Amino acid sequence: MSDDFKSAASRKASPLQTMRAVAWSFFGIRRSADYEQDVAKLNPVHVIIAGIVGAAIFIGALVLLVRWVVASGVAA
Repeated sequence: MSDDFKSAASRKASPLQTMRAVAWSFFGIRRSADYEQDVAKLNPVHVIIAGIVGAAIFIGALVLLVRWVVASGVAA
């Protein structure tokens, strides 16, 4: 492994900070100053895992919403 990856993987940020950064990235709104802080503090491995979890939650919520709309008869 390269030194850059080792130093990036050793960054310490709380799970809440990681999830917040991923949530804001889903909306596509992030100030450049906050982005710079994220780059300096967040562990890229944690960001990838949080992104996958966030995407799964988002897809699950969409599936549940569609099932609810179809079952309620509003879509018919």
